[in-house]
Amino acid sequence: MPRRVTRRDFVKASAAVTAGLAAGLGPAAARASNEAQAVAPAVRGSRARPVVISSANGHKYTHGGTKTCVETAFAAMTSGMDVLEALIAGVNIVELDPLDDSVGYGGLPNADGVVQLDACCMHGPLKRAGGVACLEGVRTPSRVAYAIMQTTDHHLLVGRDAQTFARNMGFTIEDDLNSENSRRKWLDWKRRFDPQHYLDPAKRAQAGYEAGLQMVREGLIHPDHFYGTINCCGVSARGDVCGVTTTSGLAWKIPGRVGDSPILGAGLYVDGDVGAAGSTGRGEANLYGLCSFLIVELMRQGKSPKDAGLEALRRIKANTVEKRLLNARGLPRFNVTFYALNRAGDYASVSLYQTAFAVCTEKGPAIEQGTALLDGKPMDE
Repeated sequence: MPRRVTRRDFVKASAAVTAGLAAGLGPAAARASNEAQAVAPAVRGSRARPVVISSANGHKYTHGGTKTCVETAFAAMTSGMDVLEALIAGVNIVELDPLDDSVGYGGLPNADGVVQLDACCMHGPLKRAGGVACLEGVRTPSRVAYAIMQTTDHHLLVGRDAQTFARNMGFTIEDDLNSENSRRKWLDWKRRFDPQHYLDPAKRAQAGYEAGLQMVREGLIHPDHFYGTINCCGVSARGDVCGVTTTSGLAWKIPGRVGDSPILGAGLYVDGDVGAAGSTGRGEANLYGLCSFLIVELMRQGKSPKDAGLEALRRIKANTVEKRLLNARGLPRFNVTFYALNRAGDYASVSLYQTAFAVCTEKGPAIEQGTALLDGKPMDE
C-alpha cells in the first residue's frame, strides 16, 4: 500500500520548490517539481541515481569554456535547475561551438550550402514537448523547440514560419550559419559532384550521397558527423526524466529534408513514468520504426535500457533490405546509435556498430564504450 504523504514530506517538497524558484525555474517547472516531490512516497519509492547521458560529442566540445555538455547539464540539474533546462544548457555548448560541424552553428549544410537545423525536447513531469525543423538562421534550435513547448499549443514548427516564430520570440536571426570549416567542406563536396551530369533524379541523389561517403572514407568528415546530431537525456535524484535532441542533419541533404531528430518517438521519446531514449545516425532508418518510442515501451514492459535498445536495432537491421543500403556483407551500410535511461538511473548506449558515448554521474563525466549489435564497420567492403 502506498505510504501516506506526511506533513514532513510536504514541508520538504515546499522547500524544494522555493529553492527552485530562487534558482530561476519557471512557474511550470517549479510546479512539476512540487508535484514530483509530493507523490514521491506513493509512486517512486527510493531515490533515483542522477545521470546525464549523451552522444560522444557531449563530452568533447566546450565552446571555449572549461565544461562539456554533460558536465554542465549534470551540475545544473543536481543544483536544482529543472532537468530539461539543464539539458538544453548543456547542448547549447555544442550548438554554439563551430568545431562540431554536426550541430548548430557551423553544422554541415544542405546541398545548396544552407545550414538547416532540427531539434526537439520533451519534459517528462510536465508531459509536454516541442520541436522545430528546417530552421535557418538561429544557432540554438533546441531553445526554439523549448520556446514552442513553453509558449504554444503545438509540438512542431517548420521552415520559414519556424524562423518567423523565433524572430517574434526575440531570437537573433543570422543570414548564414556556415563557419569557414563547413563552407570549405561544402565546396569540396560540390567539386566532387556535378548534378548537371545526372539527368536521372535517382542517380543524382545517389551520386551526392556517395560523394559524401567518399569524404568520410578520406577522413575529411568525421563518421559521426555525416549524419550529425547530439542527443542528451537526464534523470534527477527525484526521478524527473527529460531529453533533448538537436542536429544540423544529414550532410549535403536535399533542402527541406527532415530526419528523425525533431520527431517525437524517433529522435527522442520521454515518458516521465518510465524513462527516455534518443538517437544519432541515419534518421530514415530510425523513422521507419519510431525506435525511441519502441525502446521506452520495452522498458515499460521491464526490459533494461540495453536490452530494449538492442531489440530496436534488430528491427532496423531486419527492415534494411534495399541493396544500396547494404555493404558487401549484406549488413546495413550505416550506423544508428541509441542512448537510453530509465527513471531509476540505469543507462546504456547501443549501436549497430561500435561507438562511444558520454555520461556524467556523481562520479564525474566519462566517455564509455557502448554495446554493438554487429561486428566490423558500416562500410566494410
